Amino acid sequence: MLKVAMLSKWHVHAEDYANQLLKSGKVEIVSVWDEIPTRGIEWAEKLGAKFHPSLDTVLSDPEIQAVICDTPTTMHKEVLIAAAKAGKDIFTEKMLATTLAEAKDIAKAVKEANVNFVISYPLRRNALFQWAKNLADSGEFGKIGMIRMSRSHSGISDNWLVDYWFDVSKTGGGAMMDLGAHPMYILSWFGGEPKRISAIFNKLYNTTSDENALATIEFKNGIIGIGETSFVSYNTPDILEIYGTDATLYIFGDQVKLTSKKKQGPDQGYFTPEIDRSEPKSAIECFIDACLGTAPVPEEINIDSAVAVCELMELAYKSNEQNIIVEV
Repeated sequence: MLKVAMLSKWHVHAEDYANQLLKSGKVEIVSVWDEIPTRGIEWAEKLGAKFHPSLDTVLSDPEIQAVICDTPTTMHKEVLIAAAKAGKDIFTEKMLATTLAEAKDIAKAVKEANVNFVISYPLRRNALFQWAKNLADSGEFGKIGMIRMSRSHSGISDNWLVDYWFDVSKTGGGAMMDLGAHPMYILSWFGGEPKRISAIFNKLYNTTSDENALATIEFKNGIIGIGETSFVSYNTPDILEIYGTDATLYIFGDQVKLTSKKKQGPDQGYFTPEIDRSEPKSAIECFIDACLGTAPVPEEINIDSAVAVCELMELAYKSNEQNIIVEV
């Protein structure tokens, strides 16, 4: 049985991760630490675990093999480096950090400690997106010229986004830093190393951080990626578009349309391809397997992939703030 400590309940996904761990039947949550003790005490009681007000106490406990980090993003460097130095396997919510320098420091500690590390990039562990990536890797698209990825919601415009999400001292940013991480890690997955980036963020409701954001990235492999995100968009599904010399793909929520030189359908050449939609293991399930030694960490959710996404995010914020195209 894997012994785990939950580090903070700040993030909105923290409770879901705890539920996934317990549902696996392979994990025991033994400890909780939280930067807000009252919240941590309440959560520990709910989980049947011990609360510790000291992070050092949790990390020095030899019984604990792994930690789940859901602290404010701006605390990641301090907490994750301490966990790595204590020899604990690490699962963390995206983003890894709010700057590339901090991300590199975390990666250095993780690699020096030789601990398992997994970051939550759920769309990289999604059946449709994995199918699209495999299709791209197979050469189906020929030369890919452009990829567009969008993830948005109406958290601000419909007034349901939690208050603490507007505290940039904890989040490190707004819509792009939060929801925009999803387009960024998808574009990075397909594009690889960036060459230059241009971004525009704005505010429709004049809150403390960016509410509506777009980044355009030219990658060294020639792909132009467009990443879109928003806290002011009503009823918007995830959208992925891939345009190549030999094929074009549209994913709109769970709807898929493909046209290809190899196979064309009756609707102007578009057809719905047959896809195995059985979901692969989630990031948290992959983490459990890695900690128990039954499978390695998948490359698409490892520490190097986390650093690469932080680079894109830092460049996007720099481009918007300075109103420039940023060369890498």
